Amino acid sequence: MGLGGCIILIAVGAILTFATDWDMQGVNLDLVGVILMIVGLIGVTTFSSIARRRRVLVPPASTTVIEEERHHRRGDGYSDGYGA
Repeated sequence: MGLGGCIILIAVGAILTFATDWDMQGVNLDLVGVILMIVGLIGVTTFSSIARRRRVLVPPASTTVIEEERHHRRGDGYSDGYGA
């Protein structure tokens, strides 16, 4: 559920709690609205913490340059393994 779904839950919960005066047998619509608002708020905080974690930039690791010393060998055939 994304951020939009959480906001919809909060809105529906607020409508059920504050804007309706329906009475249903066995169902307390005020309590259902409060529960929906709480679930929506938990979703918003969870979504925002996950989104914040995604936005954290990790600096690139420093690269270590190792320069190898190249040995120049003589080309007389004896140092390259062919002229033994």
